[in-house]
Amino acid sequence: MNAVSHIHESELAVTRACASASPLIEVDGLHKRFGDVDVLRGIDISIERSEVVCLIGPSGSGKSTLLRCMAALETYDHGTILIEGETLGYVERNGARVRASSGEINRVRRNIGMVFQQFNLWPHMTVLGNVTEALRRVRRMPAAAANEIGGRMLEMVGMSHKADAYPLKLSGGQQQRVAIARALAMEPNIMLFDEPTSALDPELVGEVLQVMKQLARDGMTMVVVTHEMGFAAQMADRVVFLDHGRIAVSGAPGEVFRRSENPRLQQFLQNYRDRNAFWNATDTSAATDSVVTGSR
Repeated sequence: MNAVSHIHESELAVTRACASASPLIEVDGLHKRFGDVDVLRGIDISIERSEVVCLIGPSGSGKSTLLRCMAALETYDHGTILIEGETLGYVERNGARVRASSGEINRVRRNIGMVFQQFNLWPHMTVLGNVTEALRRVRRMPAAAANEIGGRMLEMVGMSHKADAYPLKLSGGQQQRVAIARALAMEPNIMLFDEPTSALDPELVGEVLQVMKQLARDGMTMVVVTHEMGFAAQMADRVVFLDHGRIAVSGAPGEVFRRSENPRLQQFLQNYRDRNAFWNATDTSAATDSVVTGSR
């Protein structure tokens, strides 16, 4: 075992030791259909406090739908989702399961932050205004207090110098960092990321991933839908491969990327390697080792 992998495993051990007795997120038997298409087919997954879970898989495998169900942005047909022990999306009433009210849904998901592929910033508001809007509107926080929190979040993502700028003056990477700050301003316990770098030019991806890496190091519970295999290999506690709405493979990065014999996963990874010059380095085994054994 080299020193880098030893550091990574030590950090994971600390994470597990500090995790709460019950999972932060519990998904049991989740099914979701769009018309005649079964998008999720019996998903079971539990996510512990401070755990970083990366969801990978081909387009249409159900990754983003699963994430949106966790955020109550999509309804689901069967199964349950528990957030910190509370059922999300539905309540029992007179022995039947019915859709929860919007107020109840918002109460259960109050500690969830989400970052999307698109930045969705208000173009007529400054960077600081975008970050503090929910604090002022939803939490009815005084402007001074909201601005203090917003300023801290912008500093955390390296964007405090752009507080008075407008979104159209920012690069895509900068806009995504502002979107992350906006989600963090609500002080979530859980952060959900839906392919946060897919809309970025390649040279801007690194700055967003760096912010996410720091969140992972700080112990934020994160569920990340991503095609960034290097990030998943380096930062995830667990990598989950979805295929046709089911979890096909789940495990530590080394198990998933190097030791799994699942043919669909192998095909997916080969397609990824074919598209990315990184995997085609002269010393392929050394390059793969450096990704899989990276540390936080």
